[in-house]
Amino acid sequence: MDALRPRDPAHIGTYALLARLGAGGMGMVYLGRSPGGRLVALKVIKDEITDHPEALARFRREAETVRAVRSAYTANLIDASLAAPPYWLATEYVSGPTLSRAVTDRGPFPPDTCRRLFAALAEGLASVHAYGVTHRDLKPQNVILAPQGPQLIDFGIARAAADTALTRTGAAPGTPGYTAPEVLVRNEVGDAADVFALGATMAFAATGRAPFGAGSVEGVSYRAVHEPIDVAGVEPGLAALIAACAAKDPAHRPTPAEVIVRCGVTSALVEAPYYQALSAGLTEPPPHDLPTATALPPNHPTPPPAPSRSRRTTWLVTVAVAAVLGVVGAVAVQGWPGGKGGGADAKASGTPGPSRSASPADSGKKAPLGPPQYIEQTAPSLDGYSGLSDSCRQPAQEQLDTQFQFAVTPGGLSATDEVPPGKVQIGYRLKYEEPGAPPYYLAITVKPPHEVDANGNPTARTPNRQLGFVSKVSDLYAGAQTEWKYVTYPDDFVLRSQGKVLPALAVERDKSTEWTVVYQHVKGVREYRSVVCAGFVVE
Repeated sequence: MDALRPRDPAHIGTYALLARLGAGGMGMVYLGRSPGGRLVALKVIKDEITDHPEALARFRREAETVRAVRSAYTANLIDASLAAPPYWLATEYVSGPTLSRAVTDRGPFPPDTCRRLFAALAEGLASVHAYGVTHRDLKPQNVILAPQGPQLIDFGIARAAADTALTRTGAAPGTPGYTAPEVLVRNEVGDAADVFALGATMAFAATGRAPFGAGSVEGVSYRAVHEPIDVAGVEPGLAALIAACAAKDPAHRPTPAEVIVRCGVTSALVEAPYYQALSAGLTEPPPHDLPTATALPPNHPTPPPAPSRSRRTTWLVTVAVAAVLGVVGAVAVQGWPGGKGGGADAKASGTPGPSRSASPADSGKKAPLGPPQYIEQTAPSLDGYSGLSDSCRQPAQEQLDTQFQFAVTPGGLSATDEVPPGKVQIGYRLKYEEPGAPPYYLAITVKPPHEVDANGNPTARTPNRQLGFVSKVSDLYAGAQTEWKYVTYPDDFVLRSQGKVLPALAVERDKSTEWTVVYQHVKGVREYRSVVCAGFVVE
């Protein structure tokens, strides 16, 4: 949940807007309050796509679907405006973290909790299917862990089970890694495809990993069609049920009712201590206390809206670059020079950057904090780039603005290359301007294949669990946002270890293998999260 921005409206219909709940390909979702004080989730379609027949039809279909499906596992439709712009619909506001966020913040679920969640979600799908509707986009981001039990959200591409017509673009519906093989190959949509997505969602809950790995849309979709789902390390009985749901042949998958029986639960999910801690500890703060756009301080570090998962995000990829957006659990710190504590505790105790000096107009007010100049390692870094798969081992911890583009260009690729040999140019920009956006601080880390010692010399120890060499922090939204901003490795990078500041390692000192580049969202010297992982290969 984010504060409203200056360009956001104050009201939609009769509803006062309180905060942003999220962004998607269709538009924005706001937290709203009715005149009588009822909280609602308001989904507003984007102005620029209101004239697109398919987009408007999809939005109206979502409203019709939510109106028709009355289930304990879905939020009820309260109100809608579908006759003229602005088009919007209002549903019950469901408080609680998404399954994606819960696993990101707390790690994989215990087997018993997984079984209870498995059964609850299967029951939710059975309830939806009873109305003749297939969800078609079940995934961790579309499951809210509410105090009363899990809720299925986002019926934007849901359809009647008999309707398998192609979209206008010819693209298969759903999200890569959660879309069934028959949907990807033949666009056959049915209840069994939802069961496949259920298995993939539970694989993520049980492992904390993307069910068919990370990387390009094409690579993930290929693995979903041809390779087994990732259940490594999962308790055998639970792993077998997940694998059954993710069977390549839809005829071999269990029905939701059979899933419930195989889970063998004897008590409700909401009674599980682990689930109770999640719904209590990760629920958003009371929305009535959120700042409005007019109250937003000038340096408030609100992150930009998350990109849509219903369409492919636009990236600029140059020379062996992969962007992986997803989730990763926290780990304890060990094996890096100068380490003093675990990730969560260290982040909580991190020191902020220097304060800005207050102007006379700020007299009597607390001066907002400026950005830190650098970041320090707080936990082992498990990021690692693979040149063969053009992807990273770990998905990102946080999603980034949909307009973000990046480029990683090693030098010496050709005689006319502007980047000299031994150098790597690393840049970013926004495809379009985002006027009025609050600061969003980025640092870039470059990690060689092998760890370096306290003197900055490479060692033979693998894998490298260090944060790597770090650039200075910069503001994504500062200056001309659509112009490229670059840093050069090793010139603009240093290693901070045991009180020392060491120059970056030359690329020729660790050759013939992959180097990793990570863009980090920075909130403090010891508080940051990865948003893009890429890399390059040194020959």
